[in-house]
Amino acid sequence: MEKYIATIGLEVHVQLKTRTKTFCSCSTEFGAPPNTNVCPGCLALPGTLPVLNREAIELTLLAGLMLGCETPEISTFYRKNYFYPDIGKGYQDTQLDLPLCLGGAVPLHTFAYPKDAQKTIATPDKKIRLSRIQLEEDVAKFFHMENGSGLDFNRSGMTLVEVVSEPDIANADEAFAYLTVLQQVLVYGGISDADMEKGQLRCDVNISLRPVGSDKHGTRIEIKNMNTISGVRRAIAFETQRQATALDAGETLRQETRRWDDTRGETILMRVKESAADYRYFPEPDLPLLRPEPFLAAARARMPELPWEKRDRYVRDFGVTEYDAFVLADDLALAAYFEAAAQGAAKPKTVANYIINDLLSALSAAKVAIAESPLRPDTLRSLADIVESGKINSKQGKEVFAEMFTTGKDATVIVKEKGLEQVSDTGAIEALADEVIAANPGPVADYRAGKPAALNFLKGQVMKLSKGKANPQLAGDILAKKLS
Repeated sequence: MEKYIATIGLEVHVQLKTRTKTFCSCSTEFGAPPNTNVCPGCLALPGTLPVLNREAIELTLLAGLMLGCETPEISTFYRKNYFYPDIGKGYQDTQLDLPLCLGGAVPLHTFAYPKDAQKTIATPDKKIRLSRIQLEEDVAKFFHMENGSGLDFNRSGMTLVEVVSEPDIANADEAFAYLTVLQQVLVYGGISDADMEKGQLRCDVNISLRPVGSDKHGTRIEIKNMNTISGVRRAIAFETQRQATALDAGETLRQETRRWDDTRGETILMRVKESAADYRYFPEPDLPLLRPEPFLAAARARMPELPWEKRDRYVRDFGVTEYDAFVLADDLALAAYFEAAAQGAAKPKTVANYIINDLLSALSAAKVAIAESPLRPDTLRSLADIVESGKINSKQGKEVFAEMFTTGKDATVIVKEKGLEQVSDTGAIEALADEVIAANPGPVADYRAGKPAALNFLKGQVMKLSKGKANPQLAGDILAKKLS
């Protein structure tokens, strides 16, 4: 691949979180029996006319606002003609030159990349420009059976947006990061659940290679209907290498559509790629010109805090690290839990540590979502504050956490029941320090001779005498003072 430069663009189809379809009032319920959420419009019966969904317009505009897009004064719909069994009308209502959203960008960040690529990012803080976000309708779903195929028109007419990037993506890792950030934005805005397992986010990948030093793009090849982010990464890695190998062998690549076989780990030819002219686009005569301006105010009122704004606020206001902020802001329910727990905490960073290092592991092991956590945010804050106060040490804090998660008891109750509270009485610790100093002349001499490690041994002896209850910080300070 050192001889070639990859040019990659993504077309992401996102099912919007509307209660009804794009051009009719049929339900968008997932998992309904086949061909039950349908009407004459969904089934393309003669004489039916489309009625545009207001919520679909607002959600599309909200996506554009969150990603910094511009909105034209007038937006138009087109008929995209093709004759597949899954599209009853023989055409799809979509947008072309004047979609609802133009431009914008998806900002990448370190922790959106795959973990094994985060230390080798070629272009940190890169932004992937968008070409447009357009509103359109989905097609029916094919089911292939042993003796034939069937169609479920429940999905026909579902509301989609197509998010089209500029060909700014340079490699498979950047594609992974782009999809990760885009998915998060869509969920933050309540625009889509973006659940790839339910087909709510699907991706087409366009790839071409050109020799290093050449400004002329190579032949564009499309990989169709990808439905996992990790799969997109693997498919791009394979396809770029496949094209490079073909070019090295002197082959001429042709414009074509391929699919990804995840089991075999390779792309497979589907068909020679159609051009835009093959779709015979023309303006949709049954939909008038749309003026988006009246819908923009409603979209602006729904504008949430953006993921990168939330992460910056966590670092600024709660004193957590950038990695902490990424983990905590990754999921809206987790973010809400953290904010509730950190509010008023002695040290929010300690709360963040317990959530990331202990709570998430415990929830995962118990197969429980954060929303159903047996630990309330205020009880976790109580534990963090007890540790910060010095009443128990961090090791004891983990013991208390485990019991809190299992029993639901408050930290103060468990500390009292187990007799874990640290001794912070200066007089009591001084008496223990005197006993340790008298019993260990060798380490005392070592410390006074300039060997600071000896103090840790002496402090350990104080902790041993106190059966782990002495405040270790106070014990160390008293020993150092006595030996100075």
